[in-house]
Amino acid sequence: MPTVKIEYANGKKIPTAKALPMSLTFKPTDTIADVKKDINRHFPRLPVTRQRLALESKEVLDEDRTVGSLPDNVTLYLKDLGPQISWRTVFIVEYLGPLLIAPLFYHFPQIYGKGTFKHSEMQTLVYGLVMLHYLKREFETVFVHRFSHATMPAFNIIKNSAHYWFLSGLFLSGSTFGPWYSASKLSGTLRDNAGYLKGLTAVWAFAELSNLICHITLRNLRPAGTRTRAIPYGYGFNWISCPNYTFETLAWCSVLAMTLDPAVAIFLAVSTGQMILWAIKKHKNYKKEFGKDYPKRWVMIPFIL
Repeated sequence: MPTVKIEYANGKKIPTAKALPMSLTFKPTDTIADVKKDINRHFPRLPVTRQRLALESKEVLDEDRTVGSLPDNVTLYLKDLGPQISWRTVFIVEYLGPLLIAPLFYHFPQIYGKGTFKHSEMQTLVYGLVMLHYLKREFETVFVHRFSHATMPAFNIIKNSAHYWFLSGLFLSGSTFGPWYSASKLSGTLRDNAGYLKGLTAVWAFAELSNLICHITLRNLRPAGTRTRAIPYGYGFNWISCPNYTFETLAWCSVLAMTLDPAVAIFLAVSTGQMILWAIKKHKNYKKEFGKDYPKRWVMIPFIL
């Protein structure tokens, strides 16, 4: 039976686990998840989600790795990650920002200090699309997404929410629904053209539906309660590694074309930049994990990236 020694990472004592070092015995088929559960049994104040175990080489161990795959008489180094919060909760809170803030700017035009004004067709349409977009995000968070990591540091929720609460909620909504885009200001312009707005709405709907299909495809690759990874195929994935990001970008491009608003352009640029970084990382991980079995695909933007 393999014996695993547990030590403090970097020699720093943990208030929630004061009786280290300690040695534990496991079966070769037991996993790092089982090791963490046993640590929690000895130290109830240190739940599994707060634990990080690493080798002396600093390699962080995945929970599905078996004890039998580790060196004999291995020493694992334990770190307390601090208070954690579930990724599902983080996503719900993130997307709640625009859902709460956009209605304030749209339904209470007095915020702008210029009395009431009649919203343009563009503003009314974009308001509906923004609300539908984030309601879809909330739906996917609750019913579609499966997360490879259960939690994240609780304090990171502030940083993660800033993009949606401030950049999308305050900045984008505050600009798009202002009196400078009112019915009288846009009368007779391209943004007042019904055909133009309907065409872009069709593009938006196509992109949002395609994004949902991609998310369902990814969900079906990972059985509930597992961290299983597989090569995605099907709608969008036969040509692009991360088509969900491609369609997300297309949806916001259509909103930018409707509004021609610099605030939307900035939000789109920041969002797309972040998605490109995520897509490159995921593409590299696919190629590293599946090697020659992974088909040749664009990362996110066909013929460009």
